[in-house]
This record gives sequence, structure tokens and C-alpha cells, in this order.
Amino acid sequence: MSEFAISQIYPTDRRSLLQIDSLLKQEGIKRDSNLDYICAMYDEEHQIVATGSCFANTLRCFAVSSSHQGEGLLNQILTHLVDVQYRRGNLHLFLYTKIDSAKFFRDSGFYEIAKVDGALVFMENRKNGFQEYLANLTKTKTDGLSAALVMNANPFTLGHQYLVETAASQCHTLHLFLVSEDVSLIPFSVRKKLVLEGISHLPNVIFHDSGPYIISNATFPSYFLKDEESVIKGHAKLDLIVFTKIAKALSVTRRYVGEEPFSQVTGIYNEIMSSQLPLAGIDCIVVPRKQAMNQPISASFVRQLLQKKDFESLKKLVPTTTLCYFQSKEAEPLLNQINQSSQVVHY
Repeated sequence: MSEFAISQIYPTDRRSLLQIDSLLKQEGIKRDSNLDYICAMYDEEHQIVATGSCFANTLRCFAVSSSHQGEGLLNQILTHLVDVQYRRGNLHLFLYTKIDSAKFFRDSGFYEIAKVDGALVFMENRKNGFQEYLANLTKTKTDGLSAALVMNANPFTLGHQYLVETAASQCHTLHLFLVSEDVSLIPFSVRKKLVLEGISHLPNVIFHDSGPYIISNATFPSYFLKDEESVIKGHAKLDLIVFTKIAKALSVTRRYVGEEPFSQVTGIYNEIMSSQLPLAGIDCIVVPRKQAMNQPISASFVRQLLQKKDFESLKKLVPTTTLCYFQSKEAEPLLNQINQSSQVVHY
């Protein structure tokens, strides 16, 4: 096994990043836009021969030079990244890999959660992690018609509230999953608080943190797939494979989604859900958007109004509980952060 130096690569190191991009291109992939740690292995001539990266508690963007295949470099990169994650306090790790690389990661202590044939495999470093997650969900299983709803609620609007109310009125039990990864402008702790306050009048709704298995756009890797539409479709297909296992554990036979007139990403996602979920015995119900101010209510528009602190307009778009929070002293640091953000609108 060759022993080469491994170093962290910083965003300002353009020379190394160009080498990494070239190495990734040889593997048919590109550098992911969501990375918070990049490392590279150098040979004696200071040329990069292997690389790997992290984002939050995921590992991604692995590549080894074709001239050094079979020398154990990928194992060294993986060991280095796992050490980095453990030092961060991230013990439960996930990775996405191409189908033909999955065996290596299985042999290295990772276990398959789900895969999209011909595209990628989603893996974790706990043998029974997903099974334990499903087992905990079954404790909330109820009799009668059960449905599910997944939302980000960034932040919780009257549109979200209407969607939950509509879904809850049409089933015995509604399992509401809130995306718990902190990759949104509004932190998870705030989103959870506002959702719980905004649905407190609905006794048949069971709230769940999504945990790591319902995958957000930010943590889904884009580097395997050739174009943006392929990324969206790959994400949707993988998410639906995982979701059908969740639905089976809860005896869920219906999933509600909000109509999406604004976001191309969510629009394509909804189309795939509408065609694929029925094949797994799950009805997909698309609920039309609630209207206000002569247009469908949009969380992006709400964030724009928060940026301007236009609370008069916000009264028409968010529940009283959401409005009261953002007018409170507690919300001032977050409002300052939103005010300074250049990315309050998502497409």
C-alpha cells in the first residue's frame, strides 16, 4: 500500500481544486457544490492522486488517479475522512456512491439503505441504523387510514397550515415529517417550533423529525449525474425508495404534497411522485396551493417580506403563531441573518 501525504484543500487553493476537478472528471463526476471539507493525497511530485470530501455527516466526491488504482489509496482517503467526521462529533455517517463502487464501501463497513438502479447507492456506517429507525416509527402506527406529509416549512406559512389541515381532514392519522437537516435559512429548531404551534389544533397529526433518511436537496449529491434534471429525478427516485419503506412500517397508503407553481425542482419531484408512488400501492394527492394577495402562498415570498420586516403583509401569509415569533425579541438575530442573506428565493 502506497503512503502519500493527505492534506485539507481550502477554497482559495485554486491550483489544487483544478487538479481535483480533473481527477473527478476522469471518474465521470464533478465536484459537488455542497462541500465543507475537501482532502487530497499528493505523490512525491506534489501531484494529486486521490481525493474525497464531506458535507455535514456525508462523505462524497471520491476519486483515485487511474495510474494508482489498486494501491489502497481510496481506503486511506476514506479512513482520513471518517477520522475528520469523528473529530467533529459525527459518528453516524452516510455516503452516496456509484453502483460499481458500492462493494468497496460495503467491505469498508458501510451498509446499503437504498439504491437507484444504474445511478447510485445510499449507504450508512451502522448495520441496523435504518431498521432501528423504522422500528421506532412502528411504535406510532395506528389503525384506520394513515397518510404522510413531508415538508421543510422554511418558515411555516398559512399555505403549509392549509396543506396539513386538508390532509388531516381526509385520514384517520397523518404522519407529518419535518426535514430536520439544518440546511435552510430558518434553523430546524425554529421550523419545528412554528410547525408544532401551527398544528396544535389537529389531534390526529403525529409529528416526526425526518432524521437522516428523508433526504434534502442540499445533502443529495449532484456530482454523479449529468445535468440538473437528472439530479432532481435521481433524488426523487432515491427518496421514494426510502419513503416506501417508511410507509410500509407505518401502514401509510397515501402521501400528500402541495401543488408547486414556482419551483422547477419541486414541480419535477411532484410529477415523479405522482407516477411512481401508485406503483408501490401509495396514492399521491396533490393539494392546490392556498391563495393570498392574489397569488399562491410561497415560503420564498414570505422570506422576502421577512427580509424587509413587512409584518403588515405577513399577517396575510402566515399563522398568528409564526407572526408572533418573528415579531419577538427572540427572532431578532435570525431576522438580521435573513436581512443579510442574498439567497431568500429558491428555484
